[in-house]
Amino acid sequence: MIRSAVVVLLALALAACGFHLRNALSLPPDLGPVQVVARDPYSPLPDALALTLQRAGAEVRRGSRAEEGIATLSILSERWASTPVSIDAQGRAQEYALRYAVVFELLGADGEDIVPQQAVELSRDYVSSPDNLTGTDSERDLLSREMEREMTASIVRRIDGASRQPMP
Repeated sequence: MIRSAVVVLLALALAACGFHLRNALSLPPDLGPVQVVARDPYSPLPDALALTLQRAGAEVRRGSRAEEGIATLSILSERWASTPVSIDAQGRAQEYALRYAVVFELLGADGEDIVPQQAVELSRDYVSSPDNLTGTDSERDLLSREMEREMTASIVRRIDGASRQPMP
């Protein structure tokens, strides 16, 4: 009895605060098969995007070049940068800003823009101890993988947003 009252109270509290689950990813209904193409053949981003699109219900084709008659998600540019943010008394960098920028576009099978060319940039700060370089490298690698996941999610959300807008 008490448990059910607590569950009802929690459900009412969540409803009152405006919480709701995110809708499922929506792809344009006439999208057809999609090919993810990138200039960098060693980048993990195209594979992550292809897997996410496939999970959303899209038919994903593999390939290194854009094919005619197939919707193409093109990764036009992918850049990583690390810049020092603060230094210590000896002039050594202690904190860095890690930046990740991607320029992409999604073209339909007919060559029309579904998502016009746009850039997504992520930035995270991390502390780099000059005395513990091993910890710094592993922290940076972990942060890089997290930023790659966030970049994939951000690009897919933009595709989702474009597909939800009414066509003129």
